[in-house]
Amino acid sequence: MNNQLLEKAHADYQAGDYQSSLVGFTQCLQDPLSPPGPGEVGYLYHQVGNCLVKLKNPTEALQAYMQAQADEAYPDLSTVECNLGMAYASLRDYDNAVNCFEIALSDPNYSTPYKAHMGMGNALMKTGKTAEAGVAFREAALDASNPEPAKSLLNLGVCFMALNRPADAVASYESAMQFDMDGATKNKLNASLGQAYVACNQMEKAVEAFDRALGDKTYALSDSANVDYQRAVGVMAQAASEAEADTSGVDVSSEIVLYDRGADAQDPFYYDEGPAADAPRFADMYEGDDDRFFSASEEEIEQWSKGFAKQDRKRRNVGLKVLVGIVVVVVLAFAAAVFGYTQGYGVPTQEMVTQSLFSDPEGAQGVFAQSVSESSAASLRDSVVQDANVQVNGVDRSLGESTVYATAKTPQGGSIMYRITMVRDMLGWKVSNVELYFPSQNV
Repeated sequence: MNNQLLEKAHADYQAGDYQSSLVGFTQCLQDPLSPPGPGEVGYLYHQVGNCLVKLKNPTEALQAYMQAQADEAYPDLSTVECNLGMAYASLRDYDNAVNCFEIALSDPNYSTPYKAHMGMGNALMKTGKTAEAGVAFREAALDASNPEPAKSLLNLGVCFMALNRPADAVASYESAMQFDMDGATKNKLNASLGQAYVACNQMEKAVEAFDRALGDKTYALSDSANVDYQRAVGVMAQAASEAEADTSGVDVSSEIVLYDRGADAQDPFYYDEGPAADAPRFADMYEGDDDRFFSASEEEIEQWSKGFAKQDRKRRNVGLKVLVGIVVVVVLAFAAAVFGYTQGYGVPTQEMVTQSLFSDPEGAQGVFAQSVSESSAASLRDSVVQDANVQVNGVDRSLGESTVYATAKTPQGGSIMYRITMVRDMLGWKVSNVELYFPSQNV
C-alpha cells in the first residue's frame, strides 16, 4: 500500500477536506504499483465509507462499508458493521440498522459497544419501540468504554418519560448529573429533569432545575418545557400566597416570573461521538432490572375541536329581499372569513399541511416557513415517519401560530406522536418546527 498517499489522505480527513481525503483513499485502493493486501483493502474501504458519510452520501457509504466487510482479514469488522447500521438509519431503514447493530454487538472483541447501543436505541425510538430503546440506552450508559454516559442517561430518561415513568426518569437524569458534560448538554439535562419533576409533582425541585437550565442565558426551553416551567412557578407562587394568608409575620413573595418561549435546539435522540470525558463510571442502579422497562400502558392524546356557528337571516319582501339577502350573504361571508382568520383557520388548513408533510417528507419542501433554513428543514424532515394516513389528533389554533398534534404509524406497526408548530403564511399555514410529543410530559 502506498504509505505516502495514505498519510496525505489521513491529513486531509483530519483537516476536514473530506473530498480530497476520499480521492486519496481511493487512489490507495487503485494504485497498481503498491496494491493493498488482505486487511488493508477492508481498512481503505472503511475510510472511504467514512468520507462518504461526512460528504452526506450514505447510499454510497453503504456500498463502501459492504466492500470492507468482504475483507475477512480486516480486524475491525464490528466497527464497520456499526457504521453500516448508522448509514442504514440515516436512510430510515431502521430494520437493517438494528440488525447491523446486533451483529456488531455479537462480536466479543468489539471495543466500543456503546456506539452500537446508542445507534440501536435511536433506531428503535424511530420505530416506536420505546421500551426496547430504553434497554439499549441503559446498556450504553453502563458500558465502561463510553466517554459520555450522561448523553446515554439523558436518552434513557426520555424513554422513561414516554413510558409514563417519571420517577424513573428523575433517577436517570439525576444519575447523569454526576458526569462531566458540555454546557449545552447540561442545560438540556436540567430542562428534562425539570419536566420529570413536574410529572412527579415536585414543583420546587422542578423550578430549581429549570432555573439551572436557563442560568447561563444560552438555552431556550421548548414549548412543552416552558409550559411545565410556568406551571411549576404558578404552583409555588400559589403555595406561597396561601402560606402568607395563613401565617402572620411571614414575608413571602408570590410574584410569577414568565419566560419567553423558545425552541429546543437539541434533539434528545442524537448520536454524538464527542471527546472523551474524564468522569466516574455509572454505578449499578439499573443492573438486573430490565423488566421494569416493559410495564408501560397505552396513552391517548386529548382531542380538540373547534368550529363556527352558522347564522341564518330571514328575508321579508321579494324585491328588497334579494338585494338585502345578497348584501347579508356577502357581509356574513366576510365576517365569517375574518372571524375564521382570527381563530386560526385558513387555506391550506393545518390538517392539509400536516398531511402533505407526512405523505412525502422528502418532497415536502414547500410546507416549511421562510424562517426555516434549508438545513433545518432537512433535519426536521428526518424526524418525520412517512405515513400517508397520518392521524391528526387535535389542532390548537390562534391568529398567528397553531400547534398540531398528530400520530404516525411506522412500517413496523408502532406509532409515534408529534407536535407540529405552524405559523401564518398569508391565508394558509407553514411548518416552523416538528418535535416528538410525549403526553406524560404534559400531564
